Amino acid sequence: MIRPYPPTLEDIPISNKNPSFTDLLRSPTLLLAFGFGSGLAPKAPGTFGTVAAIPLWLLLCQLPLSLYWAVVAISAIAGIYICGRASSKLAVHDHSGIVWDEFVGLWIALAFIEPQLTSIIVGFLLFRFFDIVKPWPISWLDKQVGAGIGIMIDDVVAGFFAVIVIVVISNLGFL
Repeated sequence: MIRPYPPTLEDIPISNKNPSFTDLLRSPTLLLAFGFGSGLAPKAPGTFGTVAAIPLWLLLCQLPLSLYWAVVAISAIAGIYICGRASSKLAVHDHSGIVWDEFVGLWIALAFIEPQLTSIIVGFLLFRFFDIVKPWPISWLDKQVGAGIGIMIDDVVAGFFAVIVIVVISNLGFL
């Protein structure tokens, strides 16, 4: 089928499975999927992506809670497309550099905390714990659900696991 328009930079696949920052700048989808470059970290890109999500969270947490959740929901839904498209473009399912899912997962985890260093660290550590250890059903979702939703869902659930623990320890007076 002949396309009625010339291909955009978004349409050109990346032959290198590890894109460069220049590749990210040429593709808004990859730029978002790779967390504005944080996913290019050679070691622990998920952790670097989670750290990169904190400054954006500091802006988001200023919003009323209902608007905050609306932005998180839109980011999660957009993340299905963003992560799926990046995965297809790189021809690798859930490339380790795709960290948009970490952004959204952390924003869920930090939804009910005050922007204080101790609270942010606790939320960060809990989210990373659930994202790395992947207790059931996170591990099941990670293995069974494919495409963009599969990339997003395990981090979203890890974020909710973390937020539950945060609410419990806050209500017990430990945070």
